[in-house]
Amino acid sequence: MHDSLHDKDSVIFSEEPLKTQPGFSKVPIMIIEKILGNLADRSAGKRVETVSFEWFEQNNRILKKASSDGTEIGLKLSEPLYDGAVLFEDESKIIALSLLPCEVTKVSVSSMQEMGRLCFELGNRHLPLSIGDSWVSTPYDNPTFEYLHKLGFHCERVTEKFTPEVVVRGHGDVHGHEHGHHHHHE
Repeated sequence: MHDSLHDKDSVIFSEEPLKTQPGFSKVPIMIIEKILGNLADRSAGKRVETVSFEWFEQNNRILKKASSDGTEIGLKLSEPLYDGAVLFEDESKIIALSLLPCEVTKVSVSSMQEMGRLCFELGNRHLPLSIGDSWVSTPYDNPTFEYLHKLGFHCERVTEKFTPEVVVRGHGDVHGHEHGHHHHHE
């Protein structure tokens, strides 16, 4: 458990902006190397600055962003980004990550058989998924939406925060998760 203030080893101030993205001014940049906890667990009464990120950036280890108050931030993290992750905290403010909502295709299912069929179809398209007890969502694209509708699934286009639990990649890629079996390729 971290104490209530930032860990001095996790924040570095640099006079040089990161050279990975053009367009940032030559003002000191805050470089964050460690997530300190979750915003929901922090004490109230402090000013909260947010650093917005897209769902597809959650596994990026190095990013350059600006907070809602304009603080330039360089992220050099060893763990994935998540909504509400605290990047910095001092006596008066907290800087935390904020996942931006995006358009998703949300599919309601009424049985395990329907869930299995849906996940089979989406998995064959190598799409990232978020799975609930009676629904599955994936980032919206019109061809997939139309295809699922044509197959008889109950689909709706909604805007919400999307956190993929499963990211399927081609067989030549890393799966992104550990499991207790090995794949044998011929």
